[in-house]
Amino acid sequence: MKKMREMKNFMLLFLPKEKTVLMPLNGLKVTDFLFRQSIDLYSSVPSPTIGFLGTPTLSRLGSSFLSSSLTRRFTPESLNAPVKKPLLPPSVDDEIQPHKRSTYSLATPAPSRKPSVRFDEKVQVDHGHGIPLGRQSSYGQAVVNGINVLCGVGILSTPYAAKEGGWLGLIILLTFAVLSFYTGLLLRQCLDSSPELETYPDIGQAAFGSTGRIALSIILYVELYASCVDYIILEGDNLSSLFPNAHISLGGFDLNSRRLFSLMTTLAVLPTVWLRDLSVLSYISAGGVVASFLVVFCLFWVGLVDQVGFQNKGTVLNLSTLPVAVGLYGFCYSGHAVFPNIYTSMAEPRKFSSVLLSCFGICSLLYAGTAVMGYKMFGEATESQFTLNMPKDLVASKIAVWATIVNPFTKYALTLSPVAMSLEELLPPRHLKSHVYPMLIRTALVVSTLLVGLSVPFFGLVLSLIGSLLTMLVTLILPPACYLSILRGKVGCIQATICIIIIAVGAVSSAFGTYSALTKIIQNLSS
Repeated sequence: MKKMREMKNFMLLFLPKEKTVLMPLNGLKVTDFLFRQSIDLYSSVPSPTIGFLGTPTLSRLGSSFLSSSLTRRFTPESLNAPVKKPLLPPSVDDEIQPHKRSTYSLATPAPSRKPSVRFDEKVQVDHGHGIPLGRQSSYGQAVVNGINVLCGVGILSTPYAAKEGGWLGLIILLTFAVLSFYTGLLLRQCLDSSPELETYPDIGQAAFGSTGRIALSIILYVELYASCVDYIILEGDNLSSLFPNAHISLGGFDLNSRRLFSLMTTLAVLPTVWLRDLSVLSYISAGGVVASFLVVFCLFWVGLVDQVGFQNKGTVLNLSTLPVAVGLYGFCYSGHAVFPNIYTSMAEPRKFSSVLLSCFGICSLLYAGTAVMGYKMFGEATESQFTLNMPKDLVASKIAVWATIVNPFTKYALTLSPVAMSLEELLPPRHLKSHVYPMLIRTALVVSTLLVGLSVPFFGLVLSLIGSLLTMLVTLILPPACYLSILRGKVGCIQATICIIIIAVGAVSSAFGTYSALTKIIQNLSS
């Protein structure tokens, strides 16, 4: 009997899609199991060993997203538990243990978080999508993961942001760094308030109920989709800069180099989006940190060794285009969706503050250094991606451009798959086992990113729009709002005032940045 029970529990790990828990959403039925699986995918693909750093997961070496722990939910009890069960019980304030109460002070180290299910270091359980159940990460892994989450394609636009905002605009970059670091600590306080909280959507549900979880998830899904659009624009711009004379005529349609390479990029990434096991991409994507440092190094090399020079003085302040710079600088710190995953995966969670400080410090130096170098080199001619300004005949320039081109190819599928899986959950039960409908959904999503990218081919402005509209919400507005909601009655007046100020800064920056980016996009489309 004991063996039969063990076998039954083991088989529950591989329940078919029909075995679901249904949750109403605007008249539709969404399976909680598959929803959690789809949003876990982005942060659960295994990466290869990188020397002493071990094996950081691809989500944290990719870009930002939400996740819910599979390790504690693949049990008979959790699979049959109602989705609407609150993550924080009504008496949570009274039940918090003494050592938990001390974590409400940001100066106090967080207590150690122990996973509810333990696995041997070499044993991993897969659920059909190449998803491991998790592992403990070291301090070095956490720092590398955090740097790669923060230091993405946004670094290409920091010189352009310096041009749009002027030299004084760099104060905004440093201000966002400090505020984002603080709100990252606030997320840790939210996680420490209950062992049930492990991911950003968990925090959203604990603060604002199911509505908060759904709203936050939608925001992050939209951010992922918009990032895929930017990848298409990025590829088209850089490849057309390498091969400006490439074009093709099909029937009555003439495709210039940018549109041609955007189409070719779409065709190239489409098969990767069809993959169910994305671990095959992890071996390349694990080099995201290296790629970011390599591109910056090539910029410095072109300026210092190849003697392009730093003759441009630049402008002190550009008030008219400053809001665009606000959105671009805001996008640079869009890693909060993954911070809870990094925290809960750490072997020593008490070092999370030090991890964040290291990540924000290193990335801020990279951002500021790249912005200053790029703006001094190219001045008012600075493009939305500094790789477009680099002399095409230099070896360092070619290395930088190709490093920029290769990286999105590996991250596109990882970024879009959670969005695709969330839509697949809406399929009728009779189509859940079909492979045709998921492929159609994924193909439609990929084609739609191409169409949007061709319709709005402005990399810098789209990046600014994402930073203003979405990143400000995820980074500056929602963390203090959730903190005040979850820990109400436990927050001092000074800390509450700081949180309100951060929310106000985020809201104002979001409003002006979004309006400015949309206005400029419309103007460019009209001209």
